[in-house]
Amino acid sequence: MSNDASGADARSAALDAGPLGYLALGLTLLSYGLLQTGILSNTSVGSAAGLAHVVGGVALFIAGLWQFRSGDSFGGTAFAGLGAFWVTWAAGMGSGGSKNAAGLFLLVWTLLALTLAAASWHSGLFSRGVYGLLTLSLLVAAIGTFDSSGGLVKAAGWLAAVAGAISWYWATATLTNSGWGRAALPMK
Repeated sequence: MSNDASGADARSAALDAGPLGYLALGLTLLSYGLLQTGILSNTSVGSAAGLAHVVGGVALFIAGLWQFRSGDSFGGTAFAGLGAFWVTWAAGMGSGGSKNAAGLFLLVWTLLALTLAAASWHSGLFSRGVYGLLTLSLLVAAIGTFDSSGGLVKAAGWLAAVAGAISWYWATATLTNSGWGRAALPMK
């Protein structure tokens, strides 16, 4: 997610699937988060399962493989790992597992998000925001699930929605600025 395109980190923009990855992550987190908050009537977080499977899972995983191919191990790990998370989450929706199993699932994936947050520290404010808020969201969701606390689960939804909005904005700004050849949308 670095804006630095010089030296050893230089890659052709044609090989960068970062905007696709951050767009897929952003739309999935935003949808999941807003549904988790309960602000939309007659919906549930399960309504996001299809989106999570195809956009958050498949598209994100493909973006991760593309990032690995272009030499970006951070982007590849982030997108492929989170793509695997969303496919697994969508497949498990409605399985009727215990709250402890669901809480453990969220807690284990919190470790991936924490790893990404630590590794993204060099990448800039947007990256730190996305992965830091994702880490908090998964941790709060895990605690809320273990404790059967609807309030914590809703708070986790808000954290996920904000992380999704940041991810979506970063992808939108990157694509817009690239297309216009100048900073049409602020990135800092």
